[in-house]
Amino acid sequence: MKKLVIYIWMDNETEEAVKFYKKVFGSNLIVGATTKYLTETPSNKPIGSVMMVEFELFGQRFALLNGGSFFKPSEATSFLIECKDQNEIDKYWKALSADPKAEVCGWLKDKFGISWQIIPKQLGLFLTDKNKEKAKRVMNAMLKMKKIDIVGLRRAYEGK
Repeated sequence: MKKLVIYIWMDNETEEAVKFYKKVFGSNLIVGATTKYLTETPSNKPIGSVMMVEFELFGQRFALLNGGSFFKPSEATSFLIECKDQNEIDKYWKALSADPKAEVCGWLKDKFGISWQIIPKQLGLFLTDKNKEKAKRVMNAMLKMKKIDIVGLRRAYEGK
């Protein structure tokens, strides 16, 4: 059993969010327990309403909490998806991106305000290459992108 569970505070969208993420991630998301409010709370959630929905995404445990409007998601926290190819990047980008103004360097924001990084697996290899000039070219190319273009990164890496 994994000991780390990532909790995400939401106003009242947990059920909608889990259904949406299940549609996006398919069998990579396993829905777990739903907990209901059994008493009144400071956020005035009705007794019997959904408090929390748990799920696993790519083996990582998450819980979405209907906690009220006290807190909002922030770009200070994001979830990185390492993609195997451009098709996977395109698929997740199309499904998740809901705010074109928030798109930069492979980062996007979904309709719930959650920030995601949709990144090719090889980006880390490019950016940590011992040849600092190659790594610098890749970084400069990436900084000009919204959705990551693997071909563009490879061209920069190869100096083309």
